[in-house]
Formats: sequence, C-alpha cells, structure tokens
Amino acid sequence: MVWRGRQGWHGRVLAAAVGVTAVAAATSVWSAQAGPVGTPQARAGVSAPSAAPGARSQGRAGVPLSAAIAHASDRGARGVNITIDDGPDPVWTPRMLQVLRDNGVKATFCMVGPQAQAHPDLVKAVVAAGHRLCDHTVSHDTTMDKKSDSYQAQQILDAARMITEASGGVRPLYYRAPGGAFTPYSRRLAASHGMRPLGWNVDSKDFQRPGTNAVVATVQNEISNGPTVLFHDAGGDRSQTVAALREVLPWLRQQGYSFGFPVR
Repeated sequence: MVWRGRQGWHGRVLAAAVGVTAVAAATSVWSAQAGPVGTPQARAGVSAPSAAPGARSQGRAGVPLSAAIAHASDRGARGVNITIDDGPDPVWTPRMLQVLRDNGVKATFCMVGPQAQAHPDLVKAVVAAGHRLCDHTVSHDTTMDKKSDSYQAQQILDAARMITEASGGVRPLYYRAPGGAFTPYSRRLAASHGMRPLGWNVDSKDFQRPGTNAVVATVQNEISNGPTVLFHDAGGDRSQTVAALREVLPWLRQQGYSFGFPVR
C-alpha cells in the first residue's frame, strides 16, 4: 500500500492489512460543536454549517449535528489545541514529546494505523504523558472522499483497531481525515465509534520544511484564525517542527493562551 497525498511521501510503502468492515448506522454522541474558522462561534464552540480548514467535506446532507467537524478548544476562547499528525515516528515523536513535556503542554496525536502498530512503545508513551489519540486512517489517502463507503470504513476502523491495540487498550477520541477529505458518511461513522471528527484552523506548513522561522511566523500570524494548530511528527526530517515548537509554545503562553484539547 502506497502512502499518498503529501509532497515527499509518494512511494512510501506501508505494511498494512486491508479488510473491508461492515458498518452500522451512526448515532449521535456529542453536542458542543465548532463553527467556521475565524469567527467568535469557532472560538466558543458554537455550531455553524460552514466549512473550515481541515474540512474538505461534501456537505452536511444526512450528517447529524453530533458529527460536525471540531475546531474549538475545551479551554474556551483563549485555548489552543496542538495537534501532531502522521506518526508515531521513532526519531521525531520522542523529541516532540520532550518539547511538550518541557513546556507543560498536552497535545493530540493523529496517528496512522500501521505506524502505531509498528511502534506500540511510542503510542503507550504518548498516552502515559497525558496526550490524546486520534485516528488518521490506515494509508493516509487524501482522496478518501472520492472512494466507496466500504473503503472509508476499512481505512477508519482498521486504523482505530491498530491504534487501540498498540496503546494497550486506549481508544482514539478523534478522527482526522487525511488532507481534510471528510465525507458525511465518514463523519457519521467516526462519531458512531466514539471519535469526534477533527479539523484544523492553522496549518503550520511544517510538512513542507520551509525553515523554522517560517513555521513559527505562520503560527504567529494565523493563530487568530482559530485554536487548532496542525504539525507533523513523521514523513521525513521534522527537525524544523521540533525547533519551531520550542519557540511557538512559550510565545503562545506569553500571548495569554492556554493549551487544551479539541472539544468533544
């Protein structure tokens, strides 16, 4: 299975078992929702129908309010959610865990199933440090919104199983579609299995490795867009991300922000 959808990742082969999972209809499990990026509703956790970064949705048809894509922070209007995608990685995840520990920050790690399966010690370390887990599918396919329901179910549910097994029984609390490729079906499915669909407001652009200063500047310039910030701990050299986090986390605290988790 080829890892697709992000520059520099083409051709990376994952040893992932693929099986199609039958899925029951979704049920509502949450109430508080986030609105569009950059609005007071987004910072306060009030629902609104508009799309936002991290949500390449096909619309709201047939999607219950409980499956709305989360952006808001459980710490309120001055809360920030640090989210870290694509790992765990044996080189970079431990370094990011150390930076988070040094700054007293908890984050949400959106893990790819086979990566979690390959590094259960890192998944357990993330959980032991008080961070939260998020399902980021089996193969990081950013065209999932154009695939069949059965394919989406396999990608989401198999990854959730891999992450849960690797963690020693701790289930992911969120689901983030690769590249924001959510569908009404995938959102209902995730919600019905206890995983809040999770978007983002600020893409740090760290995946492109533009330089530490550029990553820091992006977060500083765009944090007013909303509280959920996207970083990566896998997919190549993430030294710029580690260095940027060392600068960004203290800066955010100096600006009066506190760190929390995405609303559930």
